[in-house]
Amino acid sequence: MADELARRLRALVRVRTDAVVAAKSANAPAAAEAVLQERLRALEAEVAEVRGRVNGLLFAVLGALLVQLLLRLLA
Repeated sequence: MADELARRLRALVRVRTDAVVAAKSANAPAAAEAVLQERLRALEAEVAEVRGRVNGLLFAVLGALLVQLLLRLLA
């Protein structure tokens, strides 16, 4: 878990560093838009991951509730 977190942080820093360098070197609105697009893509990926985890958690909770209900009905 810690290795994955460190890997993701390095990737995020690398993306931001590359984007900042590109924006400073070009110093144009197109470069700034490219930086914004890259950050948006990274954010979309993170939101998708969180959404998947929340869906999994809800599925697990509903499954546990159904099992408890069945156990109470059949006991």
